[in-house]
Amino acid sequence: MTRLFAALALLVAVSPHAAELSAVQLDKSSIAFVSRQMNVPVEGVFKKFSAQISIDPAKPEAGRARIEIDLNNIDAGSTEANDELKSKNWFNTREFPRASFVSSAVKALGGGRFEAFGKTTLKGKTLESRAPFTLKQEKGVLILDGTFPLKRLAYGIGSGAWSDTSVVADEVLVKFHFVLK
Repeated sequence: MTRLFAALALLVAVSPHAAELSAVQLDKSSIAFVSRQMNVPVEGVFKKFSAQISIDPAKPEAGRARIEIDLNNIDAGSTEANDELKSKNWFNTREFPRASFVSSAVKALGGGRFEAFGKTTLKGKTLESRAPFTLKQEKGVLILDGTFPLKRLAYGIGSGAWSDTSVVADEVLVKFHFVLK
């Protein structure tokens, strides 16, 4: 009987429903964005980033995340667009090569939906932010998917002629997909 209880305790301890998962599979994860230029969607991706995410589906409020994006590896569809986005008017990657998000809290919203609260740093400016996401479990991995709006002008992104929001919208949608093992 004691062995049976020990075996059951071991199964519960390693059950994916009660385990904290934190190994981010970068090759299966992505961070992308959609901006609007003259009201036409322009999509892009950040090809290089690091992510440390720790979440237990049974205790999501204890979850933590630190994401860092290498802005020099932006892909907005063309070399010309990429070079412009790296320029001083946009990300100014010579002075600010990285962007980051560091969470301070996670709130469960129900139905597999959550919201991470934290600070986003871009172009030397740090602001409070929140990122809603869904969390689902499939075949031994957790999948976090989310989209949140970012106001680029609040971070000084797109200065000079590019600050005209009739040319490039202020709101940029950031989309993320993280796979944790």
